[in-house]
Amino acid sequence: MSIIDSPFAPCEVVHEIVLLDETQAECAREHGCPPGTACPLADCFAKVSGLSDEDADAIGAMRARRKKKVS
Repeated sequence: MSIIDSPFAPCEVVHEIVLLDETQAECAREHGCPPGTACPLADCFAKVSGLSDEDADAIGAMRARRKKKVS
């Protein structure tokens, strides 16, 4: 038995289930969407591939704190 713990959603453009733990650009490349295609799920994708938005925000905040200490 296989368990998928990544978020996913049906895409009306490619008529497939797509994983949302990647960036929108990665999904577009994977599914062959031409540049300029209006993505109905554009706001649902991760900002950073493989990370939840919360994790990506935490990493961004950590990097900002490190930069501030170095300056």
